[in-house]
Amino acid sequence: QVRLVESGGGSVPAGGSLALSCAASGAISSTYPMGWFRQAPGKEREFVAAITWSGVYADSVKGRFTISRDNAKNTMYLQMNSLKSEDTAIYYCAAKTPFIASQKAGDYRFWGQGTQVTVSS
Repeated sequence: QVRLVESGGGSVPAGGSLALSCAASGAISSTYPMGWFRQAPGKEREFVAAITWSGVYADSVKGRFTISRDNAKNTMYLQMNSLKSEDTAIYYCAAKTPFIASQKAGDYRFWGQGTQVTVSS
């Protein structure tokens, strides 16, 4: 089993930055793709970014967000810059079985509990 715990959410003004972390434990290795998804009130969960060995991004965050992972620490990160009010959502960390990252939430087997990100305009 794999356990994922997100941290780092909070409230920032538009244009600000936040960094999220996702600590993984259990039966997970560097070959497990990991991703970030988000869900705003009244909306479906949407893909933000994913990484196995390199990152892929949703068009809405490309150039503003950076995904990375430290395999020695079993931790994934999401650096979010130039935040906009439309980035407000609960952000979820997810992991799937090897090897290819996916933009589909249904492909991910393991999920964290989520962390709130609020951007005020």
